[in-house]
Amino acid sequence: MDRICISAASGDIQADLGISSQMMGYIFGIFALGYALFQIPAGWVADKYGPKRALTWIVTSWSTFTALSGAAWNAISMLIIRFLFGVGEAGAFPGATKAFYRWIPARERGIANGIFHSGARVGAALSLFILPFLIRLAGWRLTFVITGALGLIWVIIWKWWYHDNPRQNRKISEQELDYIESGIAEDALPGGKLALGQILTSSNMLLVMFQYVASNITFFISFTWLLPYLVSQWGKSAEIYAPIPLLFGTFAQWFSGWIATLIYQRFGQVPSRKIPAIAGFMLSAAGLVLIIFMPGNSALAFTMMFSVAVFGVEMTIAPSWSLCMDIGGDRSGVVSATMNMLGNIGSALSAIIFPFFISSVTIPFLVPETGTANSFFIFAAVMNILAVISWFLIRPSVKLGSTKPEVVKRRMIIYIMLLTLITLTVLLLKFLKF
Repeated sequence: MDRICISAASGDIQADLGISSQMMGYIFGIFALGYALFQIPAGWVADKYGPKRALTWIVTSWSTFTALSGAAWNAISMLIIRFLFGVGEAGAFPGATKAFYRWIPARERGIANGIFHSGARVGAALSLFILPFLIRLAGWRLTFVITGALGLIWVIIWKWWYHDNPRQNRKISEQELDYIESGIAEDALPGGKLALGQILTSSNMLLVMFQYVASNITFFISFTWLLPYLVSQWGKSAEIYAPIPLLFGTFAQWFSGWIATLIYQRFGQVPSRKIPAIAGFMLSAAGLVLIIFMPGNSALAFTMMFSVAVFGVEMTIAPSWSLCMDIGGDRSGVVSATMNMLGNIGSALSAIIFPFFISSVTIPFLVPETGTANSFFIFAAVMNILAVISWFLIRPSVKLGSTKPEVVKRRMIIYIMLLTLITLTVLLLKFLKF
């Protein structure tokens, strides 16, 4: 709800603060940038201090900056507040992943992650129905205050109800405690420790991060540009279709989680992660390509094809986060944060380049003219196909931390050299005005 609020209010914000569509794209994107950059520190906090304290701090922080969004007076102030909102929200999913690791054995993580992540989609879908009405009733500024206040109520409930260790909850039977603890013990990391260098240099982790970038490039449009795009292409009446992809995403989360759990029980861990993810990315790519063949005068046809694409990428979420717990063990907070960090760089990229693709990008034969987002959808489809290849190469059974220290050191040197070379090349091209 806190994320989607700015999308629902974007038209009023642009009118009141005199913000262009491209600047609004930067405001959408800067949240994802702050969110991405602070994933690893937030994941480390969740691992070190436990999810109870970590999520208390995190939700208090992002709820405060949600409310402060209503006090923005120009584009720069909104950029700063939304960046800090992203920073505050950065640890939400890593903190929850750490909580899941402490409570849920590997065999049940698929369905648990599906149910958990569907909450974000249910909240967003309901928000697209509720928030426009609330904005008309109370104004966009007060709407931010109301949604921020809901988060602070959640913090009070969380502090009272949740326990970091199942044994701290007196309502849990000894039989269930044994079930939980034996399932987690099977999943421990070799040596029990995991250095950040081992995460960042793991070929397995690089593939996991890339596929999450592809997922977020497609999905994040639902949180940012979908509602404004529907209105710009088909008029104000088309905004009623904006929640549909999010509802598809909700069902995809439940379906994928259920399928992952069923496959795990019958065929084991590896296929339970790979099959739903590969099928999801293939379905998403097909839905995105079919968008360009839909009748241009039908908002509903467009929405249904985009919903198919969202359903597909949402099928990949439960296996992705379950995989982070499988390979990360007790460091699953920082491992999932690393995946989410790069994934949300994809979200920021998606929000920023979407209006550029509409205004400037064509593709021979497929998208010969500007004015629609069809070229963006082709780009997203290609990314999803590459993600399918990534999942064929990912090895869910290989724990992080098994790489020898000298190999990690050598890889880190290579990565730093590559990043330095890329940075110098960009600066040189800018200096030469290419």
